[in-house]
Amino acid sequence: MDHNSNNSTRPTQAPAAGGTSPGTYATTAPKRRSRWLGSAIAIALVAALAGGAWYLVQSKKTPMGMAGGPPGMGGPPGMGGGAAMRAMAVTVGSAAARRETLPVTLTAMGTVVPTTTVTLTTQVSGILRDVLFTEGQMVKKGQKLAQIDPRPFEQALQQAKGQLARDQAQLDAARVTLKRYQTLWDQDSIARQDLDTQAALAKQLEGTVLTDQAQVQTAQLNLGYASITSPIDGRIGLRTMDPGNYISAGGTTGIAVITKIAPIDVSFTVPQDHIPSVMGAQKADARLQVVALDRAGNKTVAQGVFLTLDNLVDTATGTVKAKARFQNADGALFPNQFVNTRLTLKDESALVVPVTAIRTGGNGDFVYVVNADRTVTQRTVIRGMSTVEWVAINSGLKEGELVVTEGADRLKDGAVVALQGDTPTQAQGASSGRRGPREGGAREGAPRDGSGRRGNGEGRGAAGATAPAAAAGTGTAGGNGGGSGGGSGAAVEPNAGQPSHAAPAANPEPAAGASGGSSSSPSTGQPAGQGSTPIKPEDLPKGMAPAATVQPAQRANP
Repeated sequence: MDHNSNNSTRPTQAPAAGGTSPGTYATTAPKRRSRWLGSAIAIALVAALAGGAWYLVQSKKTPMGMAGGPPGMGGPPGMGGGAAMRAMAVTVGSAAARRETLPVTLTAMGTVVPTTTVTLTTQVSGILRDVLFTEGQMVKKGQKLAQIDPRPFEQALQQAKGQLARDQAQLDAARVTLKRYQTLWDQDSIARQDLDTQAALAKQLEGTVLTDQAQVQTAQLNLGYASITSPIDGRIGLRTMDPGNYISAGGTTGIAVITKIAPIDVSFTVPQDHIPSVMGAQKADARLQVVALDRAGNKTVAQGVFLTLDNLVDTATGTVKAKARFQNADGALFPNQFVNTRLTLKDESALVVPVTAIRTGGNGDFVYVVNADRTVTQRTVIRGMSTVEWVAINSGLKEGELVVTEGADRLKDGAVVALQGDTPTQAQGASSGRRGPREGGAREGAPRDGSGRRGNGEGRGAAGATAPAAAAGTGTAGGNGGGSGGGSGAAVEPNAGQPSHAAPAANPEPAAGASGGSSSSPSTGQPAGQGSTPIKPEDLPKGMAPAATVQPAQRANP
């Protein structure tokens, strides 16, 4: 025993066969001890930094719950593959692709147009005496709405009648004189010239009477124009003139505007590419259905029928005007209102999926198809016509296939999902065939013997649990995915670098019945089951005794 060494209180182990005596190590120079001590500290720091960097990288790549405790150090075992994948599964909503009858429609922005619009004006000039309507009220055809002062027109009528009566009397007198001249001519009492002159005078007076009669009728007509009536049924707007103002005939502003709102029309445009389909559908059904929707396109405002297309295409827009008629008995459509129109051409059977299942990416539209093992596959589809709830799929899907409708923004190709309403048995079956626990619980840096593999969640324990000297170490499974410790490993003394009386120095052999990973010595880093290389005296710090190699405990496999 060397009493000058730092380990003088420990007993010196008998040297191993072929090894050197402990006294030789005590002669190591102080310089070599300081050099190796500094080297050991530097190596330890570099190893710690490398291990920390590796742990950070692996922690980002490994999902939460997949990593277990430190292997071989008695830490908690890692989660098994099946349970980990179940924890990672994303719960999504799904629907099956199915056959539905969808309407073939054309949608366009339209404008409500009254069937008739009239500006209420006067045909005679005068003072507006009365306004007999309320702004915004519904009026009937022929209803009196305003009154112009009729007295000037009444006077004009009387004057015309007086002129007519005077000229009529002159005509009667001329006719009596003509009869007398005719009698005298028969008696050869007057000249022929006198008879002709009287006949011409009578005809002249007949023309004058006809003129007077026309003037009387004109005066009566003007008197009637002094009373302003509604020419159509409809709604009257705000008045632009108040009573007492002078109104002129032929004015452009008028008194008010009347619009006919029942029935009412909606004008919209149809792309020129759809003209043949619209005309063909109209030949098959003369009363094509048209629905007027609100600006958001969610609420149905009114339903009507398609009337006709215009007779030319607008070259600036490449569209043609179309018109639909609505009864509008409830007045839901208002003149000049903007609405969305949906023209139904026909009904077709198509393979459909919910609108929420369609996603758009760089390669176009796609859906996530749910496979039998609860993984999803991204599949490109070609969409067709659509409604508010359904989208027709022209290609890319088969009837009955499940597609993701909710939660697709959290998925990618190959992701594991759990469907709403899945039972625990289905969820467990979805994780079969995933990554199992890693076999072997050796310390970091220990070589693997190739037994750690990916499987169906079953694993075998590996040696590497530490225990006191001469104690049988039992391996533990590296995860909770269903694996159990099935072998025993060599127990290594924690302070193997110090001399001990526990066992003579010897190269340990692998424990019988051990299955799985290999363990290594903390001091030498040599894999268990291999011959340990003797340490040269100059490689140890001053005062450190050679390590005694511990014979591993043996335990029979159960």
